[in-house]
Amino acid sequence: MRKTAGSKGGRHFRSVDDPNEVWVLFEWDDIEKARAFGGSAELREAMQEAPAVGGPEIHFLEEHEPFAE
Repeated sequence: MRKTAGSKGGRHFRSVDDPNEVWVLFEWDDIEKARAFGGSAELREAMQEAPAVGGPEIHFLEEHEPFAE
């Protein structure tokens, strides 16, 4: 579903202090496609079937300058 909407993949993180807290970062080919997916009925339906407590918080970020090595 994400790939069809323009997702280029993502990464999954879990809090070291609270294993029930997870963060998922997805990369998209187009911000408008990402916004449309974030507000879609399909995503809401999928999240209702997920074993998560509470709804997701969706934030849209853009990459800034990389850190120097």
